[in-house]
Amino acid sequence: MEEPLDLIRLSIDERVYVKCRNNRELRGKLHAYDNHLNMILGDVEETVTTIETDEETDEEIVKNVKRTVGMLFVRGDIVVLVAPPLRTT
Repeated sequence: MEEPLDLIRLSIDERVYVKCRNNRELRGKLHAYDNHLNMILGDVEETVTTIETDEETDEEIVKNVKRTVGMLFVRGDIVVLVAPPLRTT
């Protein structure tokens, strides 16, 4: 590997984990990407985490909302992290 995007290139047609801004996480099969980290993901599981505060007890309530999407375009400017699949050698 010579460049950081080489790691992404090696993950084409593999399931990847993408952490996005606003507490959003994506797991899906990477079909395509570009230099801006715009990506096309397939068979995507999206998880959105929200934290609310109970006004009576001041307790933080963490909620995870999940949904499944067949095909998704991810705009590169929201991407925080891309993790390739675990490879054991």
